Amino acid sequence: MGKSIKKKESKQLKLALKGAGLTKDEHKRAWAIMRDEGLDAALAFVGAERKIIDLSKAVPYNIWGREHIDKASIDQMDNAARLPVAVKGALMPDAHVGYGLPIGGVLATENAVIPYAVGVDIACRMRMTIFDADAAFLKRYNEMLKHELLKQTRFGAGAEFERNNLSNHPILDDPDWDATKMLDHLYDTAVVQLGTSGGGNHFVEWGLFTLDKPDTVLGIDEPGEYLALLSHSGSRAVGYKIANHYSRLARELHPELPDKVKHLAWLSLDTEEGQEYWLSMELAGRFAAANHAVIHKRIAKATGLQALTVVENHHNFAWKERVDDKEVIVHRKGATPAGHDVLGIIPGSMGDPGYVVRGKGNEDALNSAAHGAGRKMSRKAAKRSFNRRQMVDYLAERGIELLGGGLDEAPMAYKAIGDVIAAQDDLIVVVGRFIPKIVRMAND
Repeated sequence: MGKSIKKKESKQLKLALKGAGLTKDEHKRAWAIMRDEGLDAALAFVGAERKIIDLSKAVPYNIWGREHIDKASIDQMDNAARLPVAVKGALMPDAHVGYGLPIGGVLATENAVIPYAVGVDIACRMRMTIFDADAAFLKRYNEMLKHELLKQTRFGAGAEFERNNLSNHPILDDPDWDATKMLDHLYDTAVVQLGTSGGGNHFVEWGLFTLDKPDTVLGIDEPGEYLALLSHSGSRAVGYKIANHYSRLARELHPELPDKVKHLAWLSLDTEEGQEYWLSMELAGRFAAANHAVIHKRIAKATGLQALTVVENHHNFAWKERVDDKEVIVHRKGATPAGHDVLGIIPGSMGDPGYVVRGKGNEDALNSAAHGAGRKMSRKAAKRSFNRRQMVDYLAERGIELLGGGLDEAPMAYKAIGDVIAAQDDLIVVVGRFIPKIVRMAND
């Protein structure tokens, strides 16, 4: 019969187990040994099985716009670069603190994917449609454009379209919805959330896009000022639930990770869990792209506008790419793909310009660029620092009308987009400039 466990001995074993990096089964084994053989035997077992991860060496990573980045974000990037699966990294000038990898962080890993280095909102992304219309159209039909912007969009956590107002898209026929029990369970959510946007910094907005000279990659030959629709959102509840499920699983598989990197737990792509996450992430990416396509299609149809071209990109995702002649997994968490001649969008805040850019393919940055202006203060700090009148006045001075939007998204809470763009002139070429005019966000 096993011995009873005294309170003092129990406390000693708990302390020994804490941070030992043992699995759940190994924890159970330690307690069983204590009951049957005593504390000394249990402590010997923990000591023999203790897993130690070496975080002493960091792989190379470059920083753009260091003067615009806080120390905590750089520390997060440094921690990520010390993971045993890390190969190379980069930090963009819009960086700020995130879970695990900082927002604006880029990390290449070997045969492993890190759910929190992709982000909670898998495939958060941008899409811009440039229309065959100009500033005069915006001025003349301002009320109609505003009306349809409100009518054709849905915003906020849990936002759905009414059952008699649902959209259709080939994504709903994707066979990967049947690939796992979780994806099958998420299908009904995808149906009602298709074409919706989240809260926080997600938006759909009308604005004016200025092209100073023809661009063959963009596909517009005539310089000028064009009416454009710009959207920012992700994979909604689908991606959120995938991210949380597999992040939790990754942490359970790597109990040896110390607290400072526990959110950077990874899944090997040689495992069933890693393959499931990869398939689920890619489906969430296609779903996010479908959300944007539906938003733009609904609004274009309602307004009768004809598209000249579309630019779009993910900025919370992982890709299989080649770095130093070997295949790696490149995580971009709040970073824009910027391979040679690859088009992307770097928005400012709700009150400041955004940019269509063309990548220069800088391998030192893992072919990446910033994804926005980046926060210079937290959401809580923004709410404490500003009031609604200050935010409205800031926008009014720039001729911008806001529909919804919370104080946490006040443009004054963001870095200056001009500084962020200037800090990466070796990563991108600016193709054109977008000025927001009617901004729709959640009523946070």
